[in-house]
Amino acid sequence: MLGFDLETTGKNPHTARIVTASIVLLDPAGSVRAHSEWLVNPGVEIPAEAAAVHGISTDYAREHGMDAARGLGEIVATLRDFMYHRVPIVAYNGVYDFTVLSAEMARRDMGDFAVAGVVDPYILDKHVDTYRKGKRTLEAVSELYDVTLDQAHTSLADSVAAAQVAQAIVAKYPGHFDTPLETIFNQQIRWKAAQAASFEQFLRRKDPDATVSRDWPVEKLSVPDSVL
Repeated sequence: MLGFDLETTGKNPHTARIVTASIVLLDPAGSVRAHSEWLVNPGVEIPAEAAAVHGISTDYAREHGMDAARGLGEIVATLRDFMYHRVPIVAYNGVYDFTVLSAEMARRDMGDFAVAGVVDPYILDKHVDTYRKGKRTLEAVSELYDVTLDQAHTSLADSVAAAQVAQAIVAKYPGHFDTPLETIFNQQIRWKAAQAASFEQFLRRKDPDATVSRDWPVEKLSVPDSVL
């Protein structure tokens, strides 16, 4: 199982630029067997709000980060290789990360990225425990499933925790996910749409115009930051 996470310049995946990325390979026991990390110069200012979250400033990224196009190419090539070998790729709220990747590729005329084999613990957790109250951030869900998350909002720590949370959910609810990866992938598309529709209905109690994207694993159209 693979864990994947990006840290970026902002909340909107259609405009955010990659700052750091991590891809980690975990064994069935949840131990990291291999990992790759990237620090990228996004070519734009990193807002103070984003830097406060992941700790990477504009000056640091410019001095130490690799060229954005090179970094993007390496990240995508690595993911494609694992997808080709049918390794599950875990990304928490992965629609954000894969939309960022797709937007970055479009920005640089690098073609399309056919996303497959993704497992999103954010969707899985909502599916198996729909009516649980409280936050569903990676930090909160990690605590719920007894997964240690140190240095939250660094791409390495988040990618490891996301994969371990996925393993914990599958272990706790084995009957829900005893199907081929392709089936789980397609099920998540439907579950995400239903979850988004439910959340949109909730938001419209106060804002009749609220909209929540149903798209997954790549969001096709931009939506307001307030509902991302």
